[in-house]
Amino acid sequence: MKAVRYLALSLAAVLFLIPFYLVLRNGLATEQEITAPAWTFWPSEIHWENFAALFSNPAVPMVRSMVNSLVVAVLQTAGQLLLCGLAGYGLARIPYRYSNFVLYLVIATLMIPAAVTFVPTFVVVSTLGWVSDLRGLVIPGLFSGFTTFLFRQYFLNFPRELEEAARIDGLGHWGTYWRVVVPNSKGFFAALGVIAFVTSWNQFLWPLVIAQDQDSWTVQVALSTFLTSQSIDVTQLFLAAAVSITPLVVVFVALQRFLVRGVTETGIKD
Repeated sequence: MKAVRYLALSLAAVLFLIPFYLVLRNGLATEQEITAPAWTFWPSEIHWENFAALFSNPAVPMVRSMVNSLVVAVLQTAGQLLLCGLAGYGLARIPYRYSNFVLYLVIATLMIPAAVTFVPTFVVVSTLGWVSDLRGLVIPGLFSGFTTFLFRQYFLNFPRELEEAARIDGLGHWGTYWRVVVPNSKGFFAALGVIAFVTSWNQFLWPLVIAQDQDSWTVQVALSTFLTSQSIDVTQLFLAAAVSITPLVVVFVALQRFLVRGVTETGIKD
């Protein structure tokens, strides 16, 4: 039975890694090898110079775009963990007459299609002069109703005994949150942090509209420039895709143990 389980996991791992293999294989090959009718497992000659061509391409500021995406993703992740965490804790633990009404409003935002709020948000950002500015990319994504709802549901199940002990020591809601709740919820914070980081990194439509200047492009906008109605730079498109997913792989590998643990995190340490 154990052999069957390992076999199934191995097959799943291979299927999961196939897209990464294809992206890297095509990025290090020539366009002729990519489009050749006869498939080869690996390029006959690895073209490392494709990296130099990618990062020296004056039409696509790849390094700048990667830095912009990293800044946006880090700031939005930190903002969501801070703001949504506080909001979720307040909705779960602080008695308030209209707390349920506020919760329903937060949930209602999840039912509104993004296309409905896209134009009003752009008008606000444009009025503030944040077009082609990192503020226009970061600030609209600092709060998430979905993340707030997840935090609220998690804090409802957080052991009250720990909070009551903190209250006996003289801590209020603020001190209890930062000194007791957050340190005992690192797994859940890390899990939501990974989700928020990946979501922010993969954003395309909003950065495409806001980042009208090359200096404010994110990596997803930079990738789209390799694919136009006139031509497709296949090699650089694949290589740029391989480069762009590197931060996501690093974040996932570093925090993967929290993804499963964060779902069942109770706040009680062994």
